[in-house]
Amino acid sequence: MRCPVPAPPAGRYVSVNGPILVTGGTGTLGRPVVRRLLDDGREVRVLSRRPRPVEDRSPYDWATGDLSTGSGLDSALADTGVVIHCATSGGRRDVDGTRLLTEAARRAGVTHLVYISIVGIDRVPFGYYRAKLESERLIENSGVPWTVLRTTQFHDLIAKISQVQRRLPVTLTLAGTSFQPIEVREVADRLVELATGEPAGRVADMGGPEIRGTADLARSYLRSVGRRRPVLPLWLPGRLPKGLRQGSHLAPDRAVGRTTFDEFLSEARKREGLSAEGRA
Repeated sequence: MRCPVPAPPAGRYVSVNGPILVTGGTGTLGRPVVRRLLDDGREVRVLSRRPRPVEDRSPYDWATGDLSTGSGLDSALADTGVVIHCATSGGRRDVDGTRLLTEAARRAGVTHLVYISIVGIDRVPFGYYRAKLESERLIENSGVPWTVLRTTQFHDLIAKISQVQRRLPVTLTLAGTSFQPIEVREVADRLVELATGEPAGRVADMGGPEIRGTADLARSYLRSVGRRRPVLPLWLPGRLPKGLRQGSHLAPDRAVGRTTFDEFLSEARKREGLSAEGRA
């Protein structure tokens, strides 16, 4: 189902003093966030648990710090006015890491903390979602000016659901369930827009341009990689599958994404083809 695509509201630009710290800056979302900031001429600092690799010549600052212990956070946040919090590790580690980050941000006088979250975390009974919701609450009550953006699932995740089943004779999907995948680079663009604007609290959700059934999405993935196999929808019991069947994770009235899942798959295949040619 193709949804109407309203334009996302633009935040009011403000001056940003010092580097923008990106947690999870080497991850699926963090990389395009960092790239977009650099393209905009911003000073960027990436937080990582590991020291910077010797061969890394990326044009950004590198701060070594651990969200699980708080080690290095005060140094990483020194002279930083804005933080974009993209790091995620799942469950209680997300909550504990967010708590330590907000405490360090308050000590450092951070003026804007931007957090990426997920549509439906207050409606779908899932442990990871409960942790994201608790992290949101910590940020809201931290005393640090904040902005929270919730989005639907990234194209990469939807593709991976089928990819990890590549050795099975069939591809399994959740019966009666749809997703509204969105392009990660579009989310990165929005996060950067928000980070360079005034703290806005909870902003409007961001969803992909199409709502499609899981079996349909799986077939698109299989076609894109040239595989022929049955797609088997499974009807699973439990509160989580029920919540997904009810569409609690969708944002049909916020279909602001532009890149469809099929367009994402086509681009991914082109990139792989170019990589394969380069290795030949």
